[in-house]
Amino acid sequence: MKLEVLKRRALSARPLLGATVALGAAVALNAGPALAAPAKPAPAAAAATKVVPSKGFAPTALAAQKAINDAKANPAVAPAARQALDAAFAAATTPDDKFIAGQFAVALGGEMKDSALQRRGLASMLESGKVPAAEAPKYNFYLGSMAYDAKDYGAARAALQAAVQAGYHDNDADALLAEAYMQDNQTAQGLSMLQQAISQRAAAGNPAPQSWYRRGLGAAYKAKLLPQAAGFSIGLVKAYPTAENWAGAITVVREVAHYPAQEELDLMRLMDRTNSYAEGRDYVEYIQSADARRLPGEVLTVINKGIASGKITANDPFVAEARGIANGRIAADKASLPGLERDARGASATAATASAAGDAFLSYGDTARAIELYTLALGKPGVDRDRVLTRLGIAQVDKGDYAGAQATFAKVGGPRKPMADLWAIYAQQKAGGHA
Repeated sequence: MKLEVLKRRALSARPLLGATVALGAAVALNAGPALAAPAKPAPAAAAATKVVPSKGFAPTALAAQKAINDAKANPAVAPAARQALDAAFAAATTPDDKFIAGQFAVALGGEMKDSALQRRGLASMLESGKVPAAEAPKYNFYLGSMAYDAKDYGAARAALQAAVQAGYHDNDADALLAEAYMQDNQTAQGLSMLQQAISQRAAAGNPAPQSWYRRGLGAAYKAKLLPQAAGFSIGLVKAYPTAENWAGAITVVREVAHYPAQEELDLMRLMDRTNSYAEGRDYVEYIQSADARRLPGEVLTVINKGIASGKITANDPFVAEARGIANGRIAADKASLPGLERDARGASATAATASAAGDAFLSYGDTARAIELYTLALGKPGVDRDRVLTRLGIAQVDKGDYAGAQATFAKVGGPRKPMADLWAIYAQQKAGGHA
């Protein structure tokens, strides 16, 4: 199963420079000619912010601007412009000075394609406090994006968090913040941020892309975080209920939860109902968990489906052995059904007897009897409640009682809950005609 890493739109130096210039800051010197912005402001620029360099800074600023303009005309002199810019930063003492020096750094960084220099400029502009409040979130996003690209994940988180908290959600800022956690081995926090990003999209009526869910699912799987794996599995198949996504969701929950055979059997039954077998191994695990000695009819059905799909072959030693055992037992197994039902309905029948009879009838597709027997088992002491509820819900799904199945799955707790939640989504989709 291939799980995607979040994709992010590349941010070039030119758009960043354009965004910076869009501030339209009005810079005035107390001496000498007016200090122009590094490039022409965009037509739809934000309201101008007046910045006035200090007297001590103005000469250095003029020299820096001239050097930057010279570098723009002749890239060979860029190193000299860099020296002039360093001098400007050293001379900057007031917030206005730092804002101007930052603008210069963004401009020169754009010309030199030096993102580290642009990052220094953005940080200086933001620290100056002169960036208009309406533009600051955007600037924090660009700053965080550059820090992320530089693998400075701590700085990336700080800037991106400031952007997101201020309401900036463009350019997948929320998802990038989540990545800044996950790439820094803080997976649980990153998954929490990614879920928030998905919820934010949903609240805005703009569904999150499939890749976000798959990224969360992959990260949760790698970190072996079952609650998060279950959450992203449910979100993925709820939003994008393709066979491939069902396969991924079921496989991740199966492998992270490390279910024993009886739990795995019910999860593999969901893979069968969603027709999401991804590989031969899925059929093999279903056959193993069902066990040809216990449920021969169900095992034969799975084997025949697997052979028809081309994912397993009849002459495979494991398949051939399981098929032989199932064929040898199926007649006697079917013949035992009336006796099993009679015993299960007896006055002294235990929960185990009633649920075992329900299992037998479920495996042969007799959902009406299975529902009755599971319901009977639930009323007896010592019942494995979560197991029986899960199978009662499966029988209800197979019978077409999707509302009843959803209500039943909602009662399942403990280790089976992630599986039951996936079954509930499937029942909901069947009810809506989407599965």
